[in-house]
Amino acid sequence: MIMDALARGLLEKLLTSGNRSAAGVRSRQPSLTASQLGAYRALPSFQKKRACEDTLLAARSVGAIEIIRDRDNPEDGFIERINLADVGALARFLGEIPLADQVAAADDALSGLTAAYPVVTDILQRWSQTGKVRGLGPRSLADWRDSAAVIDFARSRMEGGAISLPIREASAALFRDSKRIERLAAPVDVLLSGAIDSPPRPQREVWQEIGLFREEQPVLLAGKVVVVRERVTALLDAPYAAFPAATILQLATMPQMVLSIENLTTFHSEAKRRCDDSLLLLYTGGMPSPAWRAMYRRLLRSLPGILPVHHWGDVDEGGFRIASALAAEALNVGHQLRPWSMHPDDVPEDQRRDAADYTIERMQRFARQAGWETLADAIGQARFTVEQESL
Repeated sequence: MIMDALARGLLEKLLTSGNRSAAGVRSRQPSLTASQLGAYRALPSFQKKRACEDTLLAARSVGAIEIIRDRDNPEDGFIERINLADVGALARFLGEIPLADQVAAADDALSGLTAAYPVVTDILQRWSQTGKVRGLGPRSLADWRDSAAVIDFARSRMEGGAISLPIREASAALFRDSKRIERLAAPVDVLLSGAIDSPPRPQREVWQEIGLFREEQPVLLAGKVVVVRERVTALLDAPYAAFPAATILQLATMPQMVLSIENLTTFHSEAKRRCDDSLLLLYTGGMPSPAWRAMYRRLLRSLPGILPVHHWGDVDEGGFRIASALAAEALNVGHQLRPWSMHPDDVPEDQRRDAADYTIERMQRFARQAGWETLADAIGQARFTVEQESL
């Protein structure tokens, strides 16, 4: 049977309502009322009306829907209401898989990932309530499975000492498709961040975190310090200099402070203002890459543990996640990372944005992971976020 396009659209809308009802998202019986059937009632000819009704009657014949016609003409009158009778039968009639079955299949396919990626539990929960994560529903389970494989692949290479790899080489090696990984930025970002509602990051930052790149980015440094590189030992140019991370070995002079900065605009501003000061400014470029972090450890290892080491990032979930990662790297080489201009009191009131409870909780968790207990408490009391450029 050829399915009428208008009728199919109406039934798909009813199926969506049925899925929401089955998931407990709505309590009313799923139905299409007279107002929702306006397009059907406005059909310009008897033939088009009959074609639409034939599809609806076929759906009724398999037990999917109940049809209620005009009381004054119950045989040939207009359809006044369509009630959903069986969501599974309607899905099968439309050639669809019932949402509950889709979620069950996704649960079977992805449940093995929850130990390594606890956020998968939240993804499955969102799907069971008819929601999506970054626009992806349960039909996208292959994307999530492949995304976990990408992260595992990159991390295993890092453990073996390979801290960077062109993204298309990695994709060809893993999937025999040089562009597959680049289509997975959204699910990879969610798995890395560990939160279904985390703000989307630029693709470059996502790949950078696990050592993948299209074009490798140099590290930006500023300050009146002498840097030992593979071939040259020299004072940094003003206002800043840029070198491959792997070529930066250590410092030959002692700065008064090391300050890493999350955002490019802020880095440029500070570099111009402080390039003649005895300090080292480092641009992280968002979550720093494995190569950047290895360079960071080398630089800090060449400095005494009492030297102040700070980080200046966004007062938001991503900013504190980056800070917690840097704090772990600093601690690994005997330094304690401290926040710079990241306390709620540093933020003017007109630049504060209210934050959801789950965002505040994650900000606090990352702040505590960085060792900033007092700041975590202040975040809980302030309950707002702000981007670094605003400060």
